[in-house]
Amino acid sequence: MKDWFTHNAWSRASALERLAEFVPKAGADYARLRNYDLGASHHLYVSALSPFIRHRVITETEVLSAILAKHSPQVSEKFVQEVLWRAYWKGWLEMRPSVWTTYQADLARLKNDVQTQSGLRQGWEQACLGQTGIDCFDAWAHELVTTGYLHNHARMWFASIWIYTLNLPWQLGGDFFLRHLLDGDPASNTLGWRWVGGLQTVGKTYLARPDNIEKFTKGRFSPSHLATIAPPLSGPPTPERQPIAPLAPVDTTLRTGLLLHDEEMHLGHLLTQSGTLDCAAYWSCRQDQTPWDMSDNVMRFIASLHRERTHRYSDHFDTVQTVETAQDVIEWANQNGLEQIVLPYAAVGPTRTAIEVLKHRAPSDLKICEIRTPYDDMTWPHATHGFFRFKEKIPSFLTKLGI
Repeated sequence: MKDWFTHNAWSRASALERLAEFVPKAGADYARLRNYDLGASHHLYVSALSPFIRHRVITETEVLSAILAKHSPQVSEKFVQEVLWRAYWKGWLEMRPSVWTTYQADLARLKNDVQTQSGLRQGWEQACLGQTGIDCFDAWAHELVTTGYLHNHARMWFASIWIYTLNLPWQLGGDFFLRHLLDGDPASNTLGWRWVGGLQTVGKTYLARPDNIEKFTKGRFSPSHLATIAPPLSGPPTPERQPIAPLAPVDTTLRTGLLLHDEEMHLGHLLTQSGTLDCAAYWSCRQDQTPWDMSDNVMRFIASLHRERTHRYSDHFDTVQTVETAQDVIEWANQNGLEQIVLPYAAVGPTRTAIEVLKHRAPSDLKICEIRTPYDDMTWPHATHGFFRFKEKIPSFLTKLGI
């Protein structure tokens, strides 16, 4: 299998190549074999498209269209659902943003605890370095740090062992993933860790079992001394959901600048609505999601995708100025005489937080307009309860997408 997690494969072209390669396997083969983790460079039964979908290098609609052109909805049901899980998680968190802000506050507190509590610091460091003595866990830690990727089943086992065998705070585990995963997503990552710990579906936890690990790694690992019980963690109650905020329309008569960020590498929907663009800037907020440093792999990945996006859309803007803070954005707008900034909508996470700061600090005569994708507008409002209720809408989603 080609290694899709090396820097020379970080492009839309390579993502489309990988999609074409995977399409024949997305039906019955995926349904039957998707849970097997054969190790780094041997992820034969999954798409490995998540880093590209997460940043919309390729879109969910493109992926679903390619899969359903080859397979019926019934045969490809498991993969189609896997694609829609991402929309579900994002929509769920979008309507309950305080779950993210609480997690961020917990991380700030835990950073202090790591610095002041030697036992916690030692356990956390051993887990992050893959030095726990649990062979499967240590292998997954090394794979994650080295490649920026883990099989989904391994992520579940890893999180369960982190919480229940190593007795480490789930928030530190979620942060470890977000710092290293190329597909790290605030919604799916945070809510996935909460699910393992019994906070997301209240009272339902996930226990990593040695026999399950041995079966689905095909005997690569047969761990012993794992936790045998997984009691639900305690935490604040699930907040009441809030409506998804409507967005201000773009005024195409105003002098307008485009503000790019890391959440949307595909700009087709935005460019059709934004009118004439007078200049462009790029604002990366990825480092703001963690109290520690983001991995070099992730930062190189994001930088590579941004460079390719700039090249791909070069007919729409000649140069792209880099900005680092909300104040930088305001100064860029002033220097270019902008009356309006348009940017892709960012779901709950560090970029969303930064945009809210920008809106608060921007002068009243500078209009800031975000543009959300039709796919997100269609799917997110249905993430009101559990995924099983959400998935009942999948046939109607596909019909609306024209698939």
